[in-house]
Amino acid sequence: MTGRSGTGPIAMLASQVRADEKRLLAAMDRHGLRYELADTRALWSTAGGKATWWRGVLNREISQVRALYAARMLEALGIPVLNSAAAIGVCGDKWQTSLALVAAHVPTPRTALGLTPEAALEALEVIGYPAVLKPLTGSHGRLIARLRDQAMAKDVFEYVKALPGPQSHLVYVQELIAKPARDIRVLVVGEELAGAAYRVSADMRTNVARGARTQRCPETAGLRRLAIAAAAAVSADIAAVDIVEDTTGELLVVEVNHRAEFSGLQLALGDQVDVADRIVEYVAARAAQW
Repeated sequence: MTGRSGTGPIAMLASQVRADEKRLLAAMDRHGLRYELADTRALWSTAGGKATWWRGVLNREISQVRALYAARMLEALGIPVLNSAAAIGVCGDKWQTSLALVAAHVPTPRTALGLTPEAALEALEVIGYPAVLKPLTGSHGRLIARLRDQAMAKDVFEYVKALPGPQSHLVYVQELIAKPARDIRVLVVGEELAGAAYRVSADMRTNVARGARTQRCPETAGLRRLAIAAAAAVSADIAAVDIVEDTTGELLVVEVNHRAEFSGLQLALGDQVDVADRIVEYVAARAAQW
């Protein structure tokens, strides 16, 4: 694995090959791309290394930490990575994502970070109730709690204070938007919309992994502008943008994901759009520039 070649293979990083990764590999075959499937658990590099062996990389690593450090390592070797380490770093931290969205004037729910649970209680007096407590890192709606009022927040924060590790005591809270029993998952590839779907569930957490149903969502001009602006705010080339509608119909971005899971979206889109093809076409177009 030495020597750089402009015609070298594209690598897809993944320690787990799930349904989405299988679709991407099949799309690479259909498009005739030279590629390698690389398990991130086997990657290593010396500091200051210069030799590169891949033309570019599509990063599908499921571990946030490994995805981030794999991108940092490969970029240091001169290998382009989609998404970049910078984008992964922002998307993998909900507070960093919120800061990026606000800085880019992308509509998002009111959000605060308390460096202690006590500080978060004060912040909630400004944000208001009901609110939602979210972990700074994580996915699939894990460890999210609805805070109905101050009494409930105090009870929940007692558990937070007892958690091990200093990062566990940082409290990220966000106003809970009164919305229909759904949110919107939008996939942005490059500066284009690849598809949009409603994720319908009676649960506050409308994750497909938690059983939410998906339905195709109309791709309006407003939805397109908002999703593309959100992806640009976090510098992501490929992004799954999660959007909610408030009672007035305003659209608000709640999260931007650097490793876009798209099985539910593909189900909603049916045969009209092949999501994996859209991603691979973009990767191929970028590879022509590397």
